[in-house]
Amino acid sequence: MQLDSLPFKEALLKALDATFIKQETKIVMIDDALGKVVAEDLFVQKNLPSFDNSAMDGYAFKAKDAGKQLKVQKSIFAGQKAKATLKEGECYKIMTGAQVPCDADTIAPFEKCSDISDEMVTLPKEIKKGANLRLKGEETRVGELLFTKGTLLGYAEIALLAAQGITALKVFLPLKVAVVSSGNEIREPWEEASEDEIYNANAFGITSLLRFFGFDASYVGSIPDDLGSTISFLADIKSYDVILTTGGISHGDADYLYRAFIANGMKPLFHGIAVKPGHPTMMGIMDDTFVMGMPGNPLTTMVMTHALSLPLLFKMQGNNKVHHNYTLAKMAQSLNFRAKRTHIVIGSVEDGIFYPTNGGKVGSGMLKPLAQSSAFAYFDATKESVEEGELLKVVMMHDQTRSKTFELLNK
Repeated sequence: MQLDSLPFKEALLKALDATFIKQETKIVMIDDALGKVVAEDLFVQKNLPSFDNSAMDGYAFKAKDAGKQLKVQKSIFAGQKAKATLKEGECYKIMTGAQVPCDADTIAPFEKCSDISDEMVTLPKEIKKGANLRLKGEETRVGELLFTKGTLLGYAEIALLAAQGITALKVFLPLKVAVVSSGNEIREPWEEASEDEIYNANAFGITSLLRFFGFDASYVGSIPDDLGSTISFLADIKSYDVILTTGGISHGDADYLYRAFIANGMKPLFHGIAVKPGHPTMMGIMDDTFVMGMPGNPLTTMVMTHALSLPLLFKMQGNNKVHHNYTLAKMAQSLNFRAKRTHIVIGSVEDGIFYPTNGGKVGSGMLKPLAQSSAFAYFDATKESVEEGELLKVVMMHDQTRSKTFELLNK
């Protein structure tokens, strides 16, 4: 079987075009909404702020009285309803968040004032009208769009929902992802393993990665290197939204997964990408289930799941931003690449510098380098080298922010 060599970006965009948003939704309370995706547009129900209020502890006054010595008429605290009672030559003492009466238009913080006593205060001369005053509705106004359908809810979004008095909302159901391992040599971590057997790191690493990004991922088992058993196993898990497998997709005599998926009706999108690591990666659609076949080498399967699978899953989850965001960092060292394929280099960013793990020399079967890394960079297939000090686009592995476009290749 000859593998494809589809360019990485072409493979990603082709798979994105073929993905479908799962439409199942449910109502959740906001304390269970973290990491969920909004399933309908949400609109502002309450002005923020809902009244004019002070941004500082200080004195509220008319701007025309700047520089004057004024009488302190009364103190206003947060939570009090403030009535307009100022007379000529007076001001209010006011606390942060307190309502500002309509007859005051400027706030002077305590530290900018002088000659302070319980009864009198001298205001600063140089202060702009409206200083330190938060106006009603300056942040959001009733009827404005709060969140669009497809917004990923982080802690800031949850806080904004609570500030609107929104306690329940419609979200997309988390994608159900079945994680499958393959290989006669695989043993579970709780089993005894001989020296020629390996523990199942892939399944637990991938499942954890997917859960970190909000997906309902479950490890459903490991299948032996047997075509009949593999066909039956896959037929039993077609109810999942996504099946993600590790291993068994190359062109070895014992690599049965591709044939087993075909036997179950899978229509392949591609099988083979011009990328290192991850050449044998496969994608396809089997009835209503999206199939993601990852190579078996641990570092490769983790990197490709992060780099390729996550954007597809984000789209299927209903996100309106599906691509990884990037930060800019300078390359710590020079590296040479084999042309005609995209290279993904893992590393870490410190003080604006990207350091390739182990100097860029890591094996696809390794795990420790991945645990030592917090970022990765894509290098275009046309790029044969990168120089020390070169400015790069770098993806932070734990970054939850997204972009609407794929702009990650360093060329």
